[in-house]
Amino acid sequence: MHALAGSVPDPELPVLSLAELGVLRSLRVSDTGHVDVELTPTYTGCPAIEAMSAGIEQVLREHGRDDVTVRTVLSPAWSTDDISAEGRRKLAEFGIAPPRPHAADGVVPLTLTVRCPHCGSTDTELLSRFSSTACKALRRCVTCREPFDHFKEL
Repeated sequence: MHALAGSVPDPELPVLSLAELGVLRSLRVSDTGHVDVELTPTYTGCPAIEAMSAGIEQVLREHGRDDVTVRTVLSPAWSTDDISAEGRRKLAEFGIAPPRPHAADGVVPLTLTVRCPHCGSTDTELLSRFSSTACKALRRCVTCREPFDHFKEL
């Protein structure tokens, strides 16, 4: 059941499933068959949360589960560290620079180096703090001159 709900594609980044994005927090089935799902948005007020919920409800109903509740939970907050390794790989393959994982020792880098998903160069520049969605920035590779999205670290 969890795999079904997690397989729903993210409406803003359809290359990723909700499980790969890390927003599917829990799924419980009661003795009566009621399915309770908890989702955490990538940021408070994320407009995609309604489409995510509807997608989960639809896929579970298609598999015989009519009593489904999808709830939004804000704590613990979602972090880009919640994106799976497979999700990071898919982002890069799709042409979006994945976020860097946070350092385990709490060290914060003074400079942000973002690797170009097209040629691999770290010589990139910020064009806009926001791209097609609030969680992405628009960058350009100085080496190959190609623009690309960067999924910002949160």
